[in-house]
Amino acid sequence: MTRRTIVKKRTSRKVSRTNWARIDALRDDEIDFSDIPEQGKAFFKRAVLRLPQPKATITIRLDRQVLDWFKAHGRGYQTRINALLRAYMEAHKA
Repeated sequence: MTRRTIVKKRTSRKVSRTNWARIDALRDDEIDFSDIPEQGKAFFKRAVLRLPQPKATITIRLDRQVLDWFKAHGRGYQTRINALLRAYMEAHKA
């Protein structure tokens, strides 16, 4: 038996209000960098790559109504549940 991996493309259903054609047409010399401070070599020598910690895969029991409510708000319901639990945790730290 072979193992198949299926990758699903995730796209947002929200329409971007950004005019990407205008941005793609910009030349480098037309971009305004005046509000961005320059970073010298020293900055990049001290820079540390910080990757997000991988999430733990668990099984959690939720009330059906709670799960249905989160799922009704579309894709990313697990991320929203995680964000809510994180906010609760941060608010109740000693």
